[in-house]
Amino acid sequence: MNNSKQLIDGALFIAIYMVLVFISLFVPFISMITILLVAVPFIIYSTRYGLRPSLIMLIGASLLTMLFATFVALPLPIIAGLGGIMIGLAIKQEASPYETWARGTIGFVAGILFAFVFSLMVLHINVIEEFNQQMDEIMALSKNILTEIGMGKEVDQQFNLLEQQLALYKQLVPFGVVAVSILLALVNQWVSYKFLNRLENKHLRFPKFRNLRFSTSIIWIYLLAMVVSVFQKDPNGTVFIAAQNIIMLVGLFLIIQGFSFIFFYAHQKNLSKAIPVIAIVVTVLFAPILITFIRLLGIIDIGFGLRDRMVKRH
Repeated sequence: MNNSKQLIDGALFIAIYMVLVFISLFVPFISMITILLVAVPFIIYSTRYGLRPSLIMLIGASLLTMLFATFVALPLPIIAGLGGIMIGLAIKQEASPYETWARGTIGFVAGILFAFVFSLMVLHINVIEEFNQQMDEIMALSKNILTEIGMGKEVDQQFNLLEQQLALYKQLVPFGVVAVSILLALVNQWVSYKFLNRLENKHLRFPKFRNLRFSTSIIWIYLLAMVVSVFQKDPNGTVFIAAQNIIMLVGLFLIIQGFSFIFFYAHQKNLSKAIPVIAIVVTVLFAPILITFIRLLGIIDIGFGLRDRMVKRH
């Protein structure tokens, strides 16, 4: 009976996955949402049945994807399956929400790396080189257009700065992979919590965002990476590129910590819940000016126990 139910559920969740895939591939507007949620069927199934049945489901989903969406689409079920199974197993093992999020991120990173290797080995397409080439072509085309209309001399200096920034962005592909994986894990985990709470009467939820606190070790990692990048003279060296990616990644966590403190401060002072939301919107709109302040706020909160001091004073 259990095996029968397991097979029926497997077929059902593969069908749900395939519907999400078809919508993502052929429905332009809704695809922006469904492409973020293709891992949800894997999460729910692996939460119920564990690793081995989930791997069988992944194989079945991969075969159907190749059958109906061609062999080129194979990375899609691998990314969704690895990320979803990692999240589902963590939920089954009753891991904390943030540990579950971390495991899901690792799963999605592994899936995206598989997609890169698949593109290189099977399709003979180097995704990173293609991205760099496209960026160079866009920059060259923009510069030629401005030169033809007589603005070349005025924008030469600005283009030199843009080219330096573009060179840095090319080196931040690892950070981009991790950042996308963090987002995918967060969205799929949150949606899966909603379904599992309704379908199986669970009580899964993330802790209050205002209570989020990262370990103080990330500050030392951030400072060490900054020191390493300062003393590295070769901007194309492996050590410098690794340090820059670490700075960006840890800096992202510090920004999240800074926003968490704003929510905590608003709660402590009994301010309107709209205030921290407005603060995030304003920061996004004026990111070049305000994002450094938010990151610094995160550093102070972690390193100097800012919220602990506020609680004692309160």
